[in-house]
Amino acid sequence: MRLWGIVPLRGHLPAVAGGGTGGHNPTRRRPRTAITTARALTATAALLATLLTLLTGFHAPTAQAQPQTPAKTWSDKPDGFAAAAGGTTGGAGGKVVTVRTQQDLTKYAAAPDPYTIRIAGSITVDPFGSDIVVASNKTLIGVGTTAEIVHGELHLNPGTHNVIIRNLTIRDSYVEGDWNGKTQDFDAIQMDTVHHVWIDHNTFTHMGDGLLDIRKDSDYITVSWNVFKNHNKAFGLGWTDNVTTNITVHHNWFTGIKQRSPSIDNAAHAHLYNNYLSAQYRDEDPVWTYGNWSRGRTKMVIENSYYDGVRNPYQADETAELVQRGSIARDTSGRHDTRGDAFDPRDFYPYRLDPAAAVPALVKKFSGPQSRLGTDTVLRVAADGSGDFRTVQAAVDAVPAGNDGRITIAIAPGTYREQVRVPADKPYLTFQGTGPDRGDTVIVHDTPAEYGGSTGSATVLIAASDVTARHLTFVNDFDEAAHELKGEQALAMKTTGDRIVFTDTAFKGNQDTLMTDSPKLTTVSRVYLRDAYIEGDVDFIYGRATTVIERSTIKALSRGSDSNNGWITAASTWKGNPYGFLITGSRIVSDAPDQSFHLGRPWHPGGEPDAIAQVLIRDTSLPAAIKSAPWTDMGGFPWQEARFSEYRNTGPGAAPSADRPRMTDADAADHEVADYLAGSDGWAPQTH
Repeated sequence: MRLWGIVPLRGHLPAVAGGGTGGHNPTRRRPRTAITTARALTATAALLATLLTLLTGFHAPTAQAQPQTPAKTWSDKPDGFAAAAGGTTGGAGGKVVTVRTQQDLTKYAAAPDPYTIRIAGSITVDPFGSDIVVASNKTLIGVGTTAEIVHGELHLNPGTHNVIIRNLTIRDSYVEGDWNGKTQDFDAIQMDTVHHVWIDHNTFTHMGDGLLDIRKDSDYITVSWNVFKNHNKAFGLGWTDNVTTNITVHHNWFTGIKQRSPSIDNAAHAHLYNNYLSAQYRDEDPVWTYGNWSRGRTKMVIENSYYDGVRNPYQADETAELVQRGSIARDTSGRHDTRGDAFDPRDFYPYRLDPAAAVPALVKKFSGPQSRLGTDTVLRVAADGSGDFRTVQAAVDAVPAGNDGRITIAIAPGTYREQVRVPADKPYLTFQGTGPDRGDTVIVHDTPAEYGGSTGSATVLIAASDVTARHLTFVNDFDEAAHELKGEQALAMKTTGDRIVFTDTAFKGNQDTLMTDSPKLTTVSRVYLRDAYIEGDVDFIYGRATTVIERSTIKALSRGSDSNNGWITAASTWKGNPYGFLITGSRIVSDAPDQSFHLGRPWHPGGEPDAIAQVLIRDTSLPAAIKSAPWTDMGGFPWQEARFSEYRNTGPGAAPSADRPRMTDADAADHEVADYLAGSDGWAPQTH
């Protein structure tokens, strides 16, 4: 039987294989209330809708037309008919790949599995005018504004479904001298007998036939925020006697077009709103120069569009129906047909109209490829199955090795009991909790270091660089009071990558809660925590990474001792690195008795003599629980040989004593947040 009341005054806790700051605990914790792993979900539907708007740019429907300023961050989900009847999700739930060559684009676009395909840069298709076949369950999205397909067509064969094509420029398969496109059928996008397709934020120009060709009973289509320019026949739909298609066309700019803006034949329901038709191409044939045409037995509704200098802006066959309301026709001539009742689009889906007068400015600014689209892919996690993945690890697994674009893993409120591993070859990830409070989204596990050391115990391990986590809680709820183990360290988080950011996050555990490390002693990794909450008892903030904790709350938990309840830090900074741990502008709180907690001790992993701890605690409130001699030895290494200091701290635990070094004003000027984080690349996450 062990006697846990005896507290060593010197020495270190014996290391456990695989890492950690020591073995047995100096005093065994009294059983305490289990760590709370999630808060009850009490947010109202309205609050969640507001959050969705902030995160995605989606605007909730309103009963009446209102002005709308589009968000610069666009939703990754369609609206209109593409969102109906089960919706269009593209490659959601599949892997994310980045392509730069025709070979790779062709390979992944035609693959049987779901993919989100990020197209980076310009891809010139050879032979000229060739098809790139796009199979079901695909998202093709350009990275920023430079992604383009030149001399080629995206082709969706019969039966294809659930496809998203966004943020691309498709151009220049025009056959010289063939204005009518009769030599070769080189469209920008052509689809036959498909369903659930979203075409969004693209530019189409100067192709061999049509720009967008939707054919033969295709259904549940939305075409939004695209530019169709400098062409004869822009956008046609039909080529069937069946009245099948349901299509939404909104916020598109048709400029320099002669006809088909669009022409819609035998559509069951065609809803056109907030489109802008301008600078129409004119020739000697005014009959076939037109804007919108409701053909065959189409039922068409046009709302709040803007026609500027257009001949025959909207027209309808005798067999078709066309309802127009709220549009502006400036300097137009020819046919302005309306006939029949058509349908009410709100019977099918919600939507929000912009005033017609605002349409030219909005569409000119926001149609076509956008700089922020494609640069941040969103993977959605929800334990109830409503997202792309049910677990956080499944979303991480979907990220390709060598990922070079920002990918956000948006995690719905809930408790995710799993271990998450982010390997070094999956950088540029953002983990985003989407609940109202960081405590609403919790990643938790209960593994101690007995089973795999510090790495094996960590609930979350981030080995990649350029990773951000926001609005989340990380927990290791291993109950050390209920177990007799040699390795009771239990990490909530371990990082080894560089440029890691945690904002509005919480870390909960007991011994070794948060480890910020690097791949090897002489490699400097940097971690920045802001507005964080960290709790623990023994060495619960430790490692060799340069780590800044700013504007945060650190809770030192009582282990039931009157004399020694633990250490807040255990830094193992490489001696060649002048910057280890900085805790600044923060608050340390504790439920431990007065004079029973240390600020830290120097950790020399495996007895490494070149691990010389550097810790500065400045401008921080300290509780009475902090000892007047707050630094202690570890493993035979005296604390006086480490680089421990304080500067301008306050509170009952900050009283001066002979055994607590104070940093001078001159040295403090070189130990600001920017000094710790800048490195050789000028990294400055604190400025964002």
